[in-house]
Amino acid sequence: MVARLKYRNARCGLGWLAAAVAGAVRAEAGAGPLPFDAVTWPPTTPARARKRGFDQAELLARAVARELGLPARRLLTRSSGAAQTGRSRAARARGPVFVSRGPLFGARLLVIDDVATTGATLAAAGRALQAAGAAWVVAASAGRTPRRGGGGLAGG
Repeated sequence: MVARLKYRNARCGLGWLAAAVAGAVRAEAGAGPLPFDAVTWPPTTPARARKRGFDQAELLARAVARELGLPARRLLTRSSGAAQTGRSRAARARGPVFVSRGPLFGARLLVIDDVATTGATLAAAGRALQAAGAAWVVAASAGRTPRRGGGGLAGG
């Protein structure tokens, strides 16, 4: 479902994905009001956004924000550079470069991405937000790439 959204702009499952991510966030946050001021996302490269005509992480983050009753804010810019997709683990670990679009003075933020592979993109987004003054940053994704050789049903 995530791949169809990302590569084919198939948005029919977006509501389901957003509800699932929002449900997981609520479960982790526990009872009471959610402790976030806003939801944001690590933007895709400018070239990918132009080619696809959309940013799948933005679509998902905005849908999750609606589910949670929180504002969605474009808080990061991404420098042009190689996309994470298809890169080696070592190249991914260096991560993309993000810069905050402004000061965040104590903001409590939820960062939503479509897929976490190594976690480098979410980590880079978190560092940029904290460097801009965010008090804390929590990340969630709709999917997770299985670790190689990590066991599981097929891995033994």
